[in-house]
Amino acid sequence: MDQGTRDLVELGRQHYLKREYHRAMEYLDRVLERNGRYADVYNMLGVMRHDQGRLEEAQAAFEEALAINPDYTEAALNLSVIYNAMGRYAEAKRIYVAVNERTEAGVDGVDSFAKGRIANMHAEVSEAYRSCGLLAEAITEMSRAAALCPSFLDLRCRLARFHAELGDLDEAAAQLKEVLGVDDSFVPALLDLGLLRLGQGDAVVARGCFEQVLRIEPGHQVAEVYAAMAKRREEESSS
Repeated sequence: MDQGTRDLVELGRQHYLKREYHRAMEYLDRVLERNGRYADVYNMLGVMRHDQGRLEEAQAAFEEALAINPDYTEAALNLSVIYNAMGRYAEAKRIYVAVNERTEAGVDGVDSFAKGRIANMHAEVSEAYRSCGLLAEAITEMSRAAALCPSFLDLRCRLARFHAELGDLDEAAAQLKEVLGVDDSFVPALLDLGLLRLGQGDAVVARGCFEQVLRIEPGHQVAEVYAAMAKRREEESSS
């Protein structure tokens, strides 16, 4: 997530928490315009669209949040509420049953949905530390979040960005490679790794990351720009 997108998310979240939904949606919709795929952004948009009575759009937002983070407790429960409101009782029940099953299958005395909620709380605290310039503390909290829910790939991407901001580029790269080891088509990780390698002067690897994004999402504007930049740098270094 680049700095501009990060700022939009933070501004949107602040207005969301104050229930200033109109302002929040202005910022979070702009995140989507930048091709940002973040589970918490979709969840917030779903809540606000539900509040406006836009049930189908709320449903789509919650489903997208769950596509990104299947264990996202709040989004799952919100989607169940939407299905009930739409009269889709069988689907609402399916989610309810899944919640119960996951609760019963929980390990270490904590079910996966509860872990998801706690992980998101750690992530929020982490962002608060980062906003104050306390990157070491932010990394500690985000590490806890990522450890609780390894399937929340966006958390590990955020952790990688914090390491990069702190200047620990090797650890940032290691975190991103872990994400891609789980899902080699996870666009945010590919973009972040490409930018990291481009900044380190490795235009070949960077270009490969951006071109992979374009294979996954043809026409991705950010990837197109950086792929062209990496290609130019690669040609300059070989001339």
